[in-house]
Amino acid sequence: MRALKMSSAAYLILENGAIFKGESFGARGEAVGEIVFTTGMTGYLETLTDQSYYGQIIVQTFPLIGNYGVITPDFESRTVSARAYIVKYPCNGPSNFRSEGVLGDFLRERGIIGLSGIDTRALTRIIRENGVMNGKITVAPPTEEDRAEVMAYSFRNPVAAVSTPSLLKTGSGARRVALMDFGAKLGIQNELAARGCEVWSFPHDITAREIMETAPHGVMLSNGPGDPADPANSVIIDTIRIILQNGLPIFGICLGHQLLALAKGYSTQKLKFGHRGANQPVKELSTGRVYITSQNHGYAVVAEKSSFINVNDGTCEGLDYGDSFSVQFHPEARGGPLDTAFLFDRFIEKMDAYAAR
Repeated sequence: MRALKMSSAAYLILENGAIFKGESFGARGEAVGEIVFTTGMTGYLETLTDQSYYGQIIVQTFPLIGNYGVITPDFESRTVSARAYIVKYPCNGPSNFRSEGVLGDFLRERGIIGLSGIDTRALTRIIRENGVMNGKITVAPPTEEDRAEVMAYSFRNPVAAVSTPSLLKTGSGARRVALMDFGAKLGIQNELAARGCEVWSFPHDITAREIMETAPHGVMLSNGPGDPADPANSVIIDTIRIILQNGLPIFGICLGHQLLALAKGYSTQKLKFGHRGANQPVKELSTGRVYITSQNHGYAVVAEKSSFINVNDGTCEGLDYGDSFSVQFHPEARGGPLDTAFLFDRFIEKMDAYAAR
């Protein structure tokens, strides 16, 4: 008797009741998360290994994903923190001299649920029109119980889940940078190390006293997941406030930008569908110059006077506090443009000025 082929059908059910039918790729099973889309045409490896996606289901708007395979040196972390991954067409025959394997196999080996073959354009339009919402991928036709699970989904204190559990040291040089790790991308450490910095990466719950005891020349606040105003972040915000009082230069990126703003008395708001991709235009108000940036965030700082603004919607993309400053986008640019890498040089200048006092 001929064996029956196991079905590869899989489904996505949204919070609003919409259902998409596709096929499994990567690991097969169930996953619930907040669905977000990213517009990057490349950089899927950096996206998957960016810990800022913790608790989320990623949708790639570009239809063909995986065409240059899996390349370990391009990873932003050692883990995939996203709940699941959705693409239109996964490439099973990558072509690149650096490729180490197929994307579907990479996801399967790490237990990451994948869904392919659905209308990702229609899904993206739903999110753009209705806002970010929860969803569930399942291998069985969805039921009302599935939708109830989707409606109830939430995640708290994601920073603790992705931060380094212990002190890590990378790079060498005359300048010491204390990096508060909220889910830091490796690109941040690499940019600092390339500029002659010894980077000490601390767990998210490090105290201001412990940081000051290491005698750093500056403090880096990394990217990370979740709502910056989550009560679980209140201790971090207090720590940043104490560091500011000690006069150390601070450079904040993405979540670090938001937490620094909260420490300075600003507020934050959730965006309808966020900014995620490698093609976000931002304008530096002091020069009028527009830069193309890589971004991944669902919240924005509410500020009347910004150093950078998003050209598309006018939201705050940066704040300048004199000795300290922050940006919402990613100047380390792994998987994105290199236009704003000069901001690391600006941070170096501020640290040198601090050391010379």
